Amino acid sequence: MTTPTEHDAGRADNPGPGPRPHPRPLLNRRLAEFGTTIFAEMSALAQKTGAINLGQGFPDTDGPEEVREAAVRALRDGRGNQYPPGPGVPELRTAVADHQLGRYGLSFDPDTEVLVTAGATEAIAASLLALVEPGDEVVALEPYYDSYAACIALAGGTRVPVTLRPHEGRYVLDLDELRAAVTPRTRLILLNSPHNPTGTVLSRAELAAVAALAVERDLLVVTDEVYEHLVFDGEHVPLASFPGMRERTVTISSAGKTFSFTGWKVGWITASPALVAAVRGAKQFLTYVSAGPFQYAVAEALRLPAAYFTALRDDLRAKRDLLSAGLADAGFEVYRPAGTYFVTTDIRPLGESDGFAFCRALPERCGVVAVPNAVFYDHREQGAPFVRFAFCKRTEVIQDATARLKTLAGGA
Repeated sequence: MTTPTEHDAGRADNPGPGPRPHPRPLLNRRLAEFGTTIFAEMSALAQKTGAINLGQGFPDTDGPEEVREAAVRALRDGRGNQYPPGPGVPELRTAVADHQLGRYGLSFDPDTEVLVTAGATEAIAASLLALVEPGDEVVALEPYYDSYAACIALAGGTRVPVTLRPHEGRYVLDLDELRAAVTPRTRLILLNSPHNPTGTVLSRAELAAVAALAVERDLLVVTDEVYEHLVFDGEHVPLASFPGMRERTVTISSAGKTFSFTGWKVGWITASPALVAAVRGAKQFLTYVSAGPFQYAVAEALRLPAAYFTALRDDLRAKRDLLSAGLADAGFEVYRPAGTYFVTTDIRPLGESDGFAFCRALPERCGVVAVPNAVFYDHREQGAPFVRFAFCKRTEVIQDATARLKTLAGGA
């Protein structure tokens, strides 16, 4: 007589010994739509082809020598080689508070209102994981830095994009569209200014309108201000400085873009004690702590004289203008950025309309890598003809790249 176990062993729904098929994909469904980041894909393509990489936003030179030496000194002195304090080393928290006060007149207690993170990316993740629950809506400006969408998804929130659209040579925010996007389910607004990838810097009037809406609807706001020192036209004004915003805003910044040490991954938030405590509650289960010796170095970097920040801005402004002119000569329509590392272009004057196909072919066509803006949109069709180039490179690299790009327009 056959036993039930023997009888069932050959059935399709009981495969017997050996590994069973997984009943669902291994990757969390909330992340399934994202795949590999476009930055990894395009940087790999640059390495494979030997093309000039104007896709990913990292400098090709290191930052100030005195800041690098401060990190070496911390390592040698044994400062930060073991776990630093969870909120960050006191020297850096104090330097961040002093920076906010000296630069913007915003007063923060370094003990209760500053939190050091593993770069701005972790600050964004920790903020959204802490403040957003399943069913909450998060309004974000589109196009957006790609981690925004992934972090909202991980938190179980629903992203509600408000699209920045090109108008008279720049990307603009439709304040009526922003207001219409807010519903009773909206928990927070995720704001980025200076804005990646478009280079838009929101004006005082635009920020005042965002602040008034947040106060009226009792919304939290998370602001990504990592390009605060890279404003070429206009000014950077923290949203937390507007009436009613100090207690409802999590302000994020980092050292990577300002000091050209992107690999150190040192970021921070400033906010009210209650908001910092909430974000710290999530952050402690992500990295807990990171970059111990580099925290001491960044504390010194934030105290560099004003001339450093002016020189950085002026150098990048000149590179912006150089790349923008070269792209225009190559036949692109160029949206000259008011801030950040990036120039957004329209490829339709070149007879192209698919940014993905264009960027994947560009390394072979002329030896340059760029990034398709469509990856930064929920509404992919809105971003389809736009392509982003980074200008945080040496002048000679930008000159070489623009010479290569001229072949697109039939130039020499």
